[in-house]
Amino acid sequence: MRLLARSDVEQRLHSNGLDQIFIDPLLDRSQIGEVTVDLRLGYDFLVSVLTRKPFVSVDRSDHEFRSIESYFQSTRRELGEKFILYPNQTVITTSLEYVGLPNDVFADIFPRSSYARLSVQFNAMVQPGYRGCMPLEMANVGTNPVELVVGSRIAQCRLYEIEQPADYNNYPESRKYLGTTRPIVSRAPEDTDVAILAEVRRGRC
Repeated sequence: MRLLARSDVEQRLHSNGLDQIFIDPLLDRSQIGEVTVDLRLGYDFLVSVLTRKPFVSVDRSDHEFRSIESYFQSTRRELGEKFILYPNQTVITTSLEYVGLPNDVFADIFPRSSYARLSVQFNAMVQPGYRGCMPLEMANVGTNPVELVVGSRIAQCRLYEIEQPADYNNYPESRKYLGTTRPIVSRAPEDTDVAILAEVRRGRC
């Protein structure tokens, strides 16, 4: 495994082969740093909301189960508009950029230092061969609301080259967030092991 430096990323951006890294729109070449690529905040947000339910269930057989979407409210902002991230709030959004990774590159995504210092936290690992806007699952772990601007450089990603290519698209039935351009809530209820464990539990009762 090897961390891609600026020259590697630049070379792959200009490649027309299977090793190409695709980022669009890349509004400013300064987004490409020495060992990271900056990503901008996208337009669409899924905002967590309080409900009367005592907890979020991921087991469809649970009598407390309800659609995960019902715990979130959708909202949209235009480029340059502001979005407030409140303390103890989870917001699912995406990067402004649509990214295509080749089969030998994966990405780690985390906040730029300027936003981490404001208590904005998120972290994701994106598989080789991924296509879509990068997921940003944000939380404000501080005590003050934070104002974010759509289109601002909020995230950065490290790109790693692996020796053995691994195509994200080979197993579409297990890829729950493939090719997304808007934020998507957790699809944990679709995990087969959750249903199997529910059967095991019922067998013991």
